[in-house]
Amino acid sequence: MSEQAPASRDQRRWAPADGPMPALYLSHGSPALFEDAVWMSELFGWSQALPKPTAILIVSAHWESAPLSLSASAPSTPLVYDFGGFAERYFQMAYETPDASALAARVAALMSDNEPVHQHASRGLDHGAWVPLKTMYPYADVPGLQMSLPTYDPARLMDIGRRLRSLREEGVLLVGSGYMTHGVPFLTREQFMHNVVPTWSSDFDAWAADALARGDVETLANYRRLAPGVRFAHPTVEHYLPLFVTLGASTDTEMTVQTTVEGYRFGLSKRSFQVA
Repeated sequence: MSEQAPASRDQRRWAPADGPMPALYLSHGSPALFEDAVWMSELFGWSQALPKPTAILIVSAHWESAPLSLSASAPSTPLVYDFGGFAERYFQMAYETPDASALAARVAALMSDNEPVHQHASRGLDHGAWVPLKTMYPYADVPGLQMSLPTYDPARLMDIGRRLRSLREEGVLLVGSGYMTHGVPFLTREQFMHNVVPTWSSDFDAWAADALARGDVETLANYRRLAPGVRFAHPTVEHYLPLFVTLGASTDTEMTVQTTVEGYRFGLSKRSFQVA
């Protein structure tokens, strides 16, 4: 990965002639992603297939907070190390992004009185944001801001995505960061250690892939009733829900979904996609 990183420094910047940036949903993994050369290459290759954005707004599964909140916009805000049981080197990692105050002001302006925005003064990016961003944009040369997940209601999350949609026309990359299946408590040691995929993980992933391919937002929103294995794939739903912000930000009336990453890590689905 270190050999590929210089390509990011020279990456062409977004220009208005490029049209709107896509909106992404990605499965972010844990800090162990940095030990997975294939997954890192997939995410880095994805970023290289796009022009470098003017800024990045990311919704992570690891910040559930209402009212809608934004992370600190000051440059080089310290990261949040919201994990345990990993090597000490991960707690020493930095990702010193530029000032994002302009993006914070734009986000606040796009929200109405019905969706007030709280600006945190010191909270940095958590691992659901900085782990994938450090992989995709290793030089931290794009202003980055994290937005909280303020609700479990897919319709409200879709609406938030719609309100943010115009940012794409300014070269801002909108990202929903979760994990397509996240039933960590139900993984056996063998499944975890040898990437054996449990049926509930593969069944949920196939169901989601089919609904996404058809642009069937109604089915996706009714996951509690319709998705196979949902009780195990998402015993808590915060890793699934960011995709509704992504889908809401789509400008494509027919909801064309382009899958960019597939497969499994530790038995969990890495499925990631972008929408135009």
